[in-house]
Amino acid sequence: MPRIEKTLLIVNKLGLHARAATQLVKLTTQFDAEITLYQGDKQASANSVLGLMMLESHQGEEVKVVSEGKDAQAALDAVESLIVDKFNEEE
Repeated sequence: MPRIEKTLLIVNKLGLHARAATQLVKLTTQFDAEITLYQGDKQASANSVLGLMMLESHQGEEVKVVSEGKDAQAALDAVESLIVDKFNEEE
């Protein structure tokens, strides 16, 4: 199973808050991959809104995204697009 990782910068104003975390969960469940986000000594499955919120990722902070499984690359690319696009938030 492929395992890839990438460090991404949280750029949206509100960080990884409830709505952003919900969008991330909806996105990642479409792929055959296990996706985990790491920030500092914390980690969370991309399938858990509460877990993602517990990371307390704010604007300007980096998160490491690790994707494992058949769709690892496609899933990581989709997560990166969502984060770069500021979770589709108006600013």
